[in-house]
Amino acid sequence: MLSNNTDTQPWRWAHNYTQLPEPLYSLLPPEPVPSPMLLLFNGVLAQQLGLGALLNDSDTTAQWLGGKQVPPGANPLAQAYAGHQFGHFTMLGDGRAILLGEHISPSGQMLDIQLKGSGRTPYSRQGDGRATLSAMLREYLISEAMYGLGIPTSRSLAVVLTGDGVRRERIQHGAVLTRVAASHLRVGTFEYARRFTPITVLEKLLQYAIERHYPSMATHENPALGFLEAVMERQLALITDWMRVGFIHGVMNTDNMTISGETIDYGPCAFMNTYHPGTVFSSIDTQGRYAFGNQPPIAQWNIARLAEALLPLIHPNAEEAIKLAQTLIERFPSRYDQQWLAMMGKKLGFAAPTPEDRTLMVDLLALMQTQQMDYTNTFLYLQTGQSPDKQTEEACQTPDFQAWQTRWVQQIGGEEQKKTAQNLMQAYNPAYIPRNHLVEQALLSATEEQDLKPFQTLVQLVSKPYEEQKGMEIYQTPPPQGDQDYRTFCGT
Repeated sequence: MLSNNTDTQPWRWAHNYTQLPEPLYSLLPPEPVPSPMLLLFNGVLAQQLGLGALLNDSDTTAQWLGGKQVPPGANPLAQAYAGHQFGHFTMLGDGRAILLGEHISPSGQMLDIQLKGSGRTPYSRQGDGRATLSAMLREYLISEAMYGLGIPTSRSLAVVLTGDGVRRERIQHGAVLTRVAASHLRVGTFEYARRFTPITVLEKLLQYAIERHYPSMATHENPALGFLEAVMERQLALITDWMRVGFIHGVMNTDNMTISGETIDYGPCAFMNTYHPGTVFSSIDTQGRYAFGNQPPIAQWNIARLAEALLPLIHPNAEEAIKLAQTLIERFPSRYDQQWLAMMGKKLGFAAPTPEDRTLMVDLLALMQTQQMDYTNTFLYLQTGQSPDKQTEEACQTPDFQAWQTRWVQQIGGEEQKKTAQNLMQAYNPAYIPRNHLVEQALLSATEEQDLKPFQTLVQLVSKPYEEQKGMEIYQTPPPQGDQDYRTFCGT
């Protein structure tokens, strides 16, 4: 099924999604914009994609990636999907995005090229289909930070100014983001196929997803169940990574959970400064459904929704299908617990952590919460012996923390093993994250003052988050007043 077209360069399109039944998508081009201008271009990513030649003609590239012209060989479409948003099922779809097609990289990888903010589609409902410059810059920044952290994520190839204003609370600059992803298949894609299309459509969608992401499942004795387990394992690994760096997605609806296991849709996301499992930044998450500490059980809940969609393909007998799916999903907590223990072990320098080490980890998190310590900088202190911010440094000198630290040194093997442990920690504890106040400052500078320098400096820094750089301590310091009143928004 997977094919490619090498006749048109630099694009190498493989339009396999359009071979699926049409209820899954609507063919249409982006809505043209008046005067597209290339604002940001990810040259490193472009080279990886075999698209470095796009910079040879920035005007044409701006027209292609801004939606004014369709790139040669592209077959644009908007994908249909549904989703549980804050637990409530609804019909959705690409309301402001157009998939140009699947592009084949020089290494043979198939990747979706999508324009976000490209105008109305049949799924826009009451929306204008556009996006603000601030929201697209945020996604560019955070997705590249996640990539630098080594966490599976969609990538950002370019940001194009449209020349149009976008009305939100006020008129803002409009922009289109070019998003690159392993695919845009979501849990919600399967929910849509199950709820609104014949069973044959669901079967073909599963076949496509298996061929694209989990080809070994094609020969599994129960492909649908094997696929469900493979997706669950990818999500387990992803959520564990989010917890490792203090990332809060903010809107873990099933339409934002990818089948590939990549992080996608960076609307109300943020990184936690002061440690607290109940941390919420999203303005629309008034009940804390998607709080930092709730992310693992919500991922399990979302996987259960995928299982519901797949039930008729798991087994023709409904009761047997439910039993098979439920047995699998019930393993989620223990599998996450195992991965969390291994992850936290590496953050603390344990190559093979034990149940006794777990107690040490839990006690550390309790101390961090009680003393309002910075999540990132506390681990940096253990790794380097000093913290970039004064409050965390002072908390690390308290009798309670010093007593905990003595236990930690003993359990890693004493002072003679401390350096070995700290070397291990360096690969798992970032020195830099996109601090929320710095992100806002960079976005404000770019959108209101037309000064991209703070934004570009922050992108460069968080793209190499494990390398400490002299003179950059300001990027490691949380805001003086903390994040108590900080709120993020969908940006749509």
